[in-house]
Amino acid sequence: MFEWNGKTQAGLPRIISVRQAFNTSCTNIETTIRSELNKPAIKKHLHPGLNAALAVGSRGIGRIDAIVRSVAEELKSQGLNVFIVPSMGSHGGATAEGQAAYLAGYNITEETMGVPIRSSMEVVELGEVEKGVPIYFDKLAFEKADLIIPINRVKCHTAFRGTVESGLYKMLAIGMGNHIGASAIHSLGFARFRELIPKAGEFILERVSSVKFGVAVVENAEDLPYLIEAVPSAEFKTREPELLKLSWSLMPRLDFKKIDLLVVGELGKNISGAGLDPNVTGRFWMTHMEDGPLLCERIVLLDLTMESHGNAMGVGMADAITRKLLDKIDFHATYTNAITAGRIEKARIPMVMKDDRDAIKIALQAIGLAPGQKPRVVIIKNTLELEHIYVSEGLAEEARMHNSLEIMGDPQDMVFDEAGNLIL
Repeated sequence: MFEWNGKTQAGLPRIISVRQAFNTSCTNIETTIRSELNKPAIKKHLHPGLNAALAVGSRGIGRIDAIVRSVAEELKSQGLNVFIVPSMGSHGGATAEGQAAYLAGYNITEETMGVPIRSSMEVVELGEVEKGVPIYFDKLAFEKADLIIPINRVKCHTAFRGTVESGLYKMLAIGMGNHIGASAIHSLGFARFRELIPKAGEFILERVSSVKFGVAVVENAEDLPYLIEAVPSAEFKTREPELLKLSWSLMPRLDFKKIDLLVVGELGKNISGAGLDPNVTGRFWMTHMEDGPLLCERIVLLDLTMESHGNAMGVGMADAITRKLLDKIDFHATYTNAITAGRIEKARIPMVMKDDRDAIKIALQAIGLAPGQKPRVVIIKNTLELEHIYVSEGLAEEARMHNSLEIMGDPQDMVFDEAGNLIL
């Protein structure tokens, strides 16, 4: 493994702890779900004896275990027979066992939820949403459930812009299509998603009458549920765009225009579908998407989350990574996801450095600073948790000018343990 023995022009900059102020209001999960499922427009679909399938995906939704458990408990209290269906396209290595393991990683098991988990990659074909574009749907849910309830977070997507992005429509069109369905839609490219996702969603609703409503979650800046709403399927078309706008307003961001080096503590599918959220980094690298508004000259990734189960989708967006991250990659899971999504560049391997220290050093060297110029460095835990960050002295003055940023201490040297891991 390559070990960097050179010196950067400016050395390692000193860093300052900074707190970003975001809206952190959140709702009470149990109370809200009980109220939402008892709204007249929803309750009219809940009849004792019905078999209800809860469609749950692979995204790292905050408190998803509590949300799913609360939905299951409320439905059971009304006499419904509830089971959970993993609905995550090709994730989990595109296997039934892998997708069940994904849910277990979020504390969603038969024991913790009190209901069965039925995982299968079998599908039924519903027809073609347009010529040459077949739409598939989970066979088990289609044949065994009287009521199918998608539970998903509504948020901006990492690869396309539209009035509808990630949310209930996308779970129906891609998540519940399992591997073959996700592949069929992704093969058309993300540039078409803005029109295709709502179109496919409506196509499914017309043919799968058991989808009466969905449970939409909008998160605050701390990855906790700001809003949980049961949305009748007839209102998906109008309500999802409104919830997306709300999500945009609550989304955490890095409030800088330009960063020389962004150091990200961990990459993960539980953090973002892209592993590394380009809505935060500004680095999309797609012909149909403009980069920005934040410009990152270099990006370093230090580790991969345990909850990703080795899926390192997004690693290709970095310029340098560490050996510990490389050693955690499950290439089958990563490549399956990348091929299905049609974004194989996001699975490529950047320069691999021995440890955190070397990865940061080599990235600084590659920036090409003028003599005496202070590097503009930001260090974050991941692209989801952005309340507490670190900035270099080169960004301190800009940070002090923002009302939403609070300087929490004096400049300090970067500290590393004996293994070269950055300590914050």
